[in-house]
Amino acid sequence: MKTSIVTSVLAALVFFSAGVSADELNTGNTAWMLTSTALVLFMTIPGLSMFYGGLVRVKNVLSVLMQCFALTCAMSLLWFAIGYTIAFGSDGVEQGKWIGDFGNVFLRQITMDAMNGDIPATLFAIFQMTFAVITPALIVGGFAERMKFSSMLVFCSAWMLLVYAPICHWVWGGGWLADIGLQDFAGGTVVHITAATAALIAALMIGPRLGYLKSPMPPHNLTMTVAGAGMLWVGWFGFNAGSAGGANSGAAMAMLVTHLSACAGSLAWMTMEWTRHGKPSVLGIVTGMVAGLGTITPASGSVGPAAAVLIGATAGVTCYMATSYIKNKLKIDDSLDVFSVHGVGGILGTLLAGVFCSPAIGLLSGNGFSDGITSIGGQVWVQAIGVVSTLVYTAVVSFVLFKVIDLTMGLRVTEEEEVLGLDLALHDERGYDL
Repeated sequence: MKTSIVTSVLAALVFFSAGVSADELNTGNTAWMLTSTALVLFMTIPGLSMFYGGLVRVKNVLSVLMQCFALTCAMSLLWFAIGYTIAFGSDGVEQGKWIGDFGNVFLRQITMDAMNGDIPATLFAIFQMTFAVITPALIVGGFAERMKFSSMLVFCSAWMLLVYAPICHWVWGGGWLADIGLQDFAGGTVVHITAATAALIAALMIGPRLGYLKSPMPPHNLTMTVAGAGMLWVGWFGFNAGSAGGANSGAAMAMLVTHLSACAGSLAWMTMEWTRHGKPSVLGIVTGMVAGLGTITPASGSVGPAAAVLIGATAGVTCYMATSYIKNKLKIDDSLDVFSVHGVGGILGTLLAGVFCSPAIGLLSGNGFSDGITSIGGQVWVQAIGVVSTLVYTAVVSFVLFKVIDLTMGLRVTEEEEVLGLDLALHDERGYDL
């Protein structure tokens, strides 16, 4: 009897010292995930909106802001209606390899008391919703200044359900890429490769802007772009560190490596530009920051600080070269360099995660291979499968969607509307009226 009383007291002490069990609310984790959700939404509005808005010409600034704002609203409602259940299905139910079950249509199972681990299921749903918002918004940079607003809405809505949500399931919802051991902590494949591939397909199918490579098309407001870049940088801490699912050591490491990679990417891009053109530019340093952030995203849960610096520096150089090649050699008008920054960065980061997750490479060691994988070669092979399958699937479905919309609604505004500018032509407003 005495022994059982002592045992019970000790068990109670262990329970309270450890916090709460996995199926009860952990207030610390919940607080961090609430903060992370707000940070990721902050990335789209106002971060990405201002970053992209400053990069276009003055006659199109409102069109970009409008696209990002409208997509935030539309993607959120679609995620509530059916996107979440395609990606994650019903809690406690074994999911398929390709898409989730449809038991959570209209979030029917996500009640006030429902839990996802030790955070509210409502919180997990809205955190993932912010990812479904920013991913289609990234595509805007590929067709900026020349796509119909109505066609953009239809494409992004269909794309989120047919591309983003299924691939999200493959990687994070218990699908086939998760099963084979893909390491993609916060969205190298799910977010960056998907959005960038769709942006590249858009640029190829819609064609270049009038006067592309013949007339100068400088950003109209770099001050706005730098402000947006700063918001993206801060918001990215929620993006990557929030993907740890709580206030823990994984979140802290993800935040550290995210920051280091952004710094290295910025300075590497600046150095490349300074060396080749004689002067460092503000546009270059902020674009290098985005390259560093995008590249560390898939690896932020896999690598340590030293590897993060190397990944960021590699991203700055590689994405800089890719931007020059796509614009000057291939002459593809990916207006705001979505593929060369997010696509190349996402591919590079996903592959390098397979290298630097290794626990046995000294200073550059990471957090270890996936279950069942014992070597860098084996992990990189899985990472490559994730990259190729995501890229090919996204390219095919995006092409089909663009083709159908072009045949039915048309993709591009008229030449007169493009010359006038989308702000006046599509929205009857001006960005500035001084």
